[in-house]
Amino acid sequence: MPAPARGGRGGPAHRDRPVNRPGAAVCSTVTAAVGAAGLVGGVSALGGSSWSAEVTWLLPLGGVELALDPLGGLFMAVSGAVALAVAVYGIGWPGTSAALPGFALALVLVPAAASVSAFLLLWELMALTSLLLVLTEHRERRAVREAAVWYAVMTQLGFVLLLAGLALFASRAGGESFAALRAGADGAPGAVKGVVFVLTAAAFMSKSGLVPLHGWLPRAYGEAPGPVAALMSAAMVNMGVYGLVRVGFDLLGGGPAWWWLLVVTAAGVSAVYGILQAAMASDLKRLLAYSSTENMGLALLGVGAAGLFAAAGDRQPAGLALAAALLHVVNHSAFKGLLFCAAGAVVRATGGVRDLDALGGLRARMPVTAGFFALAALGAVALPPGNGFVSEWLLLQALIHGFAVPGVATAIVLPLAVAVIALSAGLAAAVFVKALGVGFFARPRSAQAAAAVESPPQLLAGMGIFGAACVGLALAPGMLSDGLNRAVAVVAPAGGPLKGGGVDLELESVSAALSPVAVVFALASVLVACAWTVQLLARRRRRTRAKLWDCGGGAPTPRMAYTATSFAEPLQRVFDQVLAPEQDVDVTAVPGSAYLVERIRFRRRVPDRIEHRLYQPVLDALERAGRSSRRLATGSVHLYLGYGFFGLITLLVALVVGC
Repeated sequence: MPAPARGGRGGPAHRDRPVNRPGAAVCSTVTAAVGAAGLVGGVSALGGSSWSAEVTWLLPLGGVELALDPLGGLFMAVSGAVALAVAVYGIGWPGTSAALPGFALALVLVPAAASVSAFLLLWELMALTSLLLVLTEHRERRAVREAAVWYAVMTQLGFVLLLAGLALFASRAGGESFAALRAGADGAPGAVKGVVFVLTAAAFMSKSGLVPLHGWLPRAYGEAPGPVAALMSAAMVNMGVYGLVRVGFDLLGGGPAWWWLLVVTAAGVSAVYGILQAAMASDLKRLLAYSSTENMGLALLGVGAAGLFAAAGDRQPAGLALAAALLHVVNHSAFKGLLFCAAGAVVRATGGVRDLDALGGLRARMPVTAGFFALAALGAVALPPGNGFVSEWLLLQALIHGFAVPGVATAIVLPLAVAVIALSAGLAAAVFVKALGVGFFARPRSAQAAAAVESPPQLLAGMGIFGAACVGLALAPGMLSDGLNRAVAVVAPAGGPLKGGGVDLELESVSAALSPVAVVFALASVLVACAWTVQLLARRRRRTRAKLWDCGGGAPTPRMAYTATSFAEPLQRVFDQVLAPEQDVDVTAVPGSAYLVERIRFRRRVPDRIEHRLYQPVLDALERAGRSSRRLATGSVHLYLGYGFFGLITLLVALVVGC
């Protein structure tokens, strides 16, 4: 029997839902306009132009101050391009939410904020609109509400940390504008700057989904509609990288090595842990979500390495590492947006099925979607000629040439960082071979997968935009060199790390270059030569047609093929101590006999170990505290007045002591 359709937790078939075409068209048109404006503004800033504006009436006291430099322009352009592609994709999606344009607007404007109040306002707008979008299908599945609660708690916790850090920074600097923060950073005590960095870095790493603050990411991405998941994964997580670079390098002016050792450690652990969880996942969208944790870990690994090099006084490798991190952000936005759009198309075509063990056969039924998924997967595994290969090659170049930077920290950290990149790349190859082989090339394992049809033209057009970006970034990464140089120069003014203008990617300070076109030509030549050789040898041999011997077992069925779970089992054995899988064997005896077995059921699952060990005890403690606090609610008005009086006195005492 075919496996039951899982993955949507009982959700209804998306393709059977009525499509709100007028509403979807209006929301998508507005989102596309916002994205196009952000793309034009960001590209203009990358070209060297800058602008600033101040809206005094929007907020009391300080108003809202906006300014755009090449660093902000890079992230604005990426957010705008992703919003534009998602808007085209969203025209064909059922029930596109009206909050989508607001989310796109926040994503475009966050890199343009030039004051603490403006940054916090736009950051919170980004959080609230994305929360509304995650809740789009809350009436249909309980899992959506659970994911929204996790996301709301984690994003508001990050906002509190960000508010505390920036408020402390502004109070010491004597102003809340970014210009005042830059001017006041030099005179701030080192301890204060360290506290500001730790608080804000934790908030930014939470937004990027780094371990251990990643608990919201697989839930929110898994339950969000296709366009929303694509926009969150390809644009929103980038804001964590932007915030860390802006605050750590630009506003605080860099810092001691221990700041960046924290970033490198968290990034390296996130890269390995994220791709391990992706390797174990059988839920397609959850697999892609953990892949985002891995890729954001790699990007922030470059940011942390740049901070280490800058702390040691060597600006050239610092600029190169930062350029590699920014290029990986751009590449990740292209291939991860395409992956989530393709996954959303699969979920829509199969009626909500996300479980790879229940999919299969989609290459023949959805050939264009399968091709787009394969193109994006090639970028995600960092193999040539995928676009992810270019940025990871540049990151490796930065780390390898950083070995010349003196210091014990760099001597220990850099080899480990190189090992992390190599390990994550190898595991990523296994992850996407599993996703493609089991989900698209195997035989269908459910009626929903067997009945899937190709995506509508609007979805294919949106995926086509992402696909064109993946191809362009893979073949002509040098076209971004000038813009990357200007973005890096905002925070690391030591000359451009790249030679810009051409198709090839050339490094300025070291003798290294990469020609993706030549790599593609060489690979194509080898493939053609191999195919020609095989064909030539086949002509010389006499071919005999005969029925394949099946040992009397008959034709193989889908149940005999590899599933996502069985494919990942060898990796699970290798990393058994890290993953800590849970298993349960349930033996049912024949009634009236303790020796004859009627049924044996074996269950094995790989939970998120960090979530299980870190979050679950906290949740249990909060639940116990909540039950205990019920004793305070006695119903006595006099007691409640006493609570208020005691709280007021405590607050006044704290204010007196603080002053």
